[in-house]
Amino acid sequence: MQLHGVDIIDTFAEAFSTKVTRLIITAATERRARIAANEACGYATSVIACDCEAAIDQVIPAEASPDGRPGVSVLMFAFSRDSLAKAAQQRVGQCILTCPTTACYNGLPEGDEGKSISVGGAIRYFGDGLQSSKKLGKRRFWRLPVMDGEFLCEDKFGTLTGVAGGNILICGRDAESTLKAAEAASEAMQSVDGVILPFPGGIVRSGSKVGSKYPKLKASTNDPYCPTVRPLSKSEIPAECECVYEIVADGLNFDVVKQAMKLGLHAAAETSGILQITAGNYGGKLGKHHFHLSELL
Repeated sequence: MQLHGVDIIDTFAEAFSTKVTRLIITAATERRARIAANEACGYATSVIACDCEAAIDQVIPAEASPDGRPGVSVLMFAFSRDSLAKAAQQRVGQCILTCPTTACYNGLPEGDEGKSISVGGAIRYFGDGLQSSKKLGKRRFWRLPVMDGEFLCEDKFGTLTGVAGGNILICGRDAESTLKAAEAASEAMQSVDGVILPFPGGIVRSGSKVGSKYPKLKASTNDPYCPTVRPLSKSEIPAECECVYEIVADGLNFDVVKQAMKLGLHAAAETSGILQITAGNYGGKLGKHHFHLSELL
């Protein structure tokens, strides 16, 4: 298969089910909301070694936010609700509570019935007995006294079963053209609501495979796609390829991840210097969600 003269490998990206929640962070200014969100999303690229995968989903204008102030939404993914709750509690408490003027709201009130996680209800104890609560309809909010007034955080946050690990691998003639293609793909994919690209700037240079020669490691470098060890490994890249970048996408459901992958595939293929686009899978052993590249053309 070809797209704009680029070989598209007839394979599929393999993704897996995860639990996801959505935080809406508001502040006096969008800059402050972004600062809090970026801090909360630090060290959250891959559940291989991080407690969650997280990134900014979208900017929320003041007129559409819960309190009439500018904000951003963050998606957080983890393997279980318990681990997701722990990650959200720690990151809200350490990175959003501490940021001037912020508040934090449940971005998935329509989440799975009875399967919410405690966030404000867990960090309320920081108020040292001076915290107070307010219930509006079925939603409870906690008010914690802080040195610039109070921090408002919703008690419970909804969760859903999301999809993590959708991916494309972009193989180029050189680093410059491959990075340009990856940046174009990343920008296109991040335009889809309900999708995040958890790696730095949305681009991965250190793709991984399952397992390692070292027993303590559950993942290691994806050597078939590393150009410098081509003579030492069973290479999967074209002979002229000198650089490979991966884009990984997590989303609220299968359809939004598929839409993002399609946009990324087309954006990358339109960039000169790209030889091949493929995807990472493990023969169907990693996850039940399969994104066939042939269906994205």
